[in-house]
Amino acid sequence: MIYLDAGTTYSKIITDEKLFPAEFLVCEKSGRNYYIISSNIIKSQNIVPDACCGHMSNASENEIIALAKGAKKYDITPDATILDLGSRDAKWIKFKSGKFHDMDWNTSCASSTGATVEMLMKFYSVKPEELEFSEDKFAVACGIFGMEKIMDSISAGIKPAEAISKFVHGIAFNTWNFCKKPDKIYLSGGFCQNKCFVDSLNKYCETELLGRFVLCEGLIQDKARINSAN
Repeated sequence: MIYLDAGTTYSKIITDEKLFPAEFLVCEKSGRNYYIISSNIIKSQNIVPDACCGHMSNASENEIIALAKGAKKYDITPDATILDLGSRDAKWIKFKSGKFHDMDWNTSCASSTGATVEMLMKFYSVKPEELEFSEDKFAVACGIFGMEKIMDSISAGIKPAEAISKFVHGIAFNTWNFCKKPDKIYLSGGFCQNKCFVDSLNKYCETELLGRFVLCEGLIQDKARINSAN
């Protein structure tokens, strides 16, 4: 069985087979292998998943539904807000008394946030560990305006790592507002590995990391239901 969350930059795969080299293997759990691989590699392999969500043309499942079902497999509170933030978009769901209550999916203002951070770090030769929480933030709504703020600041003498950190803080602030300012956010997606972002989000609410396989876990849950029905 192959379950695929096809992201813009990276794809997350859960499978009971050894499909890829060990360098892509994140962990093994309950007899399944958890991989994170560049989406370019996935597209070139002609993989046919049993269930898929994300930016693949043959995606069979809605990402919001996969996020909701996947989050249920984690130790979350009955009134939880779960945010999935990656390189291209932001989406969140809220449970109330353990039942689905509210959601939103932003593919415009949140567009390219993660990808923008990665490109800026590469352009200015900044390593992830150089990004540190900054009390100051750039009040920006998207990656394009963020790049303008960063370039102007660096031209004025601010170190690239500091400027990018302020942009990351701005993303965290915008994200918290987008989620309707909850007291706690369960974070899913690539930004779980960005300490600067997590520290910035913690300024506004409690943050608990779920990791990068929440949507994949939701696909497994959904497929199990279909199989039992048959």
